[in-house]
Amino acid sequence: MKKILLVIAFLAAGLAAFGQEKQWTEASSLTLIGKLFPDTPNPYHRIDTVRFKGFTAKENGQVRMSSGIAVSFVTDSPFIYVKTDYANPSNGSNITGTSSRGYDLYIKRNGEWIWAGSNAPSWNHLGGEVRLVRNMEEKEHECLMYLPTFSEENSILIGTKEGSTIKPGPEPFRHRVGLFGSSYMHGASTSRSGMAVPAQLTRMTGIQILSIACSGNSKLQPYFADALREADVEAYIFDSFSNPSAKMIQERLFPYIEKIREKQPDVPIIFISSIWRERNNFDQKSYADEMAKMEMADSLMKIACKKYNDVYWVKSDASTPRHNHQVDGVHPDDYGYELWAESICKPIVKILRKYGIK
Repeated sequence: MKKILLVIAFLAAGLAAFGQEKQWTEASSLTLIGKLFPDTPNPYHRIDTVRFKGFTAKENGQVRMSSGIAVSFVTDSPFIYVKTDYANPSNGSNITGTSSRGYDLYIKRNGEWIWAGSNAPSWNHLGGEVRLVRNMEEKEHECLMYLPTFSEENSILIGTKEGSTIKPGPEPFRHRVGLFGSSYMHGASTSRSGMAVPAQLTRMTGIQILSIACSGNSKLQPYFADALREADVEAYIFDSFSNPSAKMIQERLFPYIEKIREKQPDVPIIFISSIWRERNNFDQKSYADEMAKMEMADSLMKIACKKYNDVYWVKSDASTPRHNHQVDGVHPDDYGYELWAESICKPIVKILRKYGIK
């Protein structure tokens, strides 16, 4: 009898919600986190490409993608929807639509961020509204909604029950640590945007990681250093050895560090190693190229840590003995990214603590 009553109550709640009107709130009027440069003209861009120059056309598009940005808000609505006006939606082949053009919602419970829902509009109905969660208690919930990894947006509207409250959330994380990285940090092959390494590290540590990740384009470019060194940060993390060739690493690493140091003389700089790519298992050319890059990075970083003050070298790992946790031979799946985040979490936290970042 109790089971029957529960089913009836659930159906009644669902029918009641079906007919409820929604109110819509622009996400940028709430609390945006994860932005290295908070003052971009479009609030969902990561770099102002009018202010900073030198990017290629592809890089220009990538820094306008919203990867790493999240919205903090508090609402007592029993449901949360979202709809988007896309400037440039993504439909990539090695990543889910939920990650590349969709949203990933976490809600705080007992002091922990708990996954609550994720969704994306279908490719044929991009302007449509999508539901992230429903049938919640009508009490205040502290929410964190990650934005798409590989899309650019003009407007993002959050839908809640008409008459409910929705307000900017608190700043949920401490400090400001800038990150520039490759497709790995961008979130390639994640199932949802909250599983990208910067997002996972932020939730693991409580320290805010501000991501400028550009798939295929983290190559120690001097014009990226020109932009990054202008940011208001307490530390930098660089995934700089996944994309460039061994020759690029050799030519660019020290000038890159020195360019950052011109404007940020005392800020700690943490470089993280690239990970093993599973395509190297049988592709002999890929293996040779990757080994050359890894050996060059390792040898130069050992010199850099002695040559420059406050420069650090942290090794990464995203694999298991069975080598099952990659999607396309290059990019990990969600569990692989979790392994990567865990492998660098403790050494990065230990370094940051030396500078009062904890």
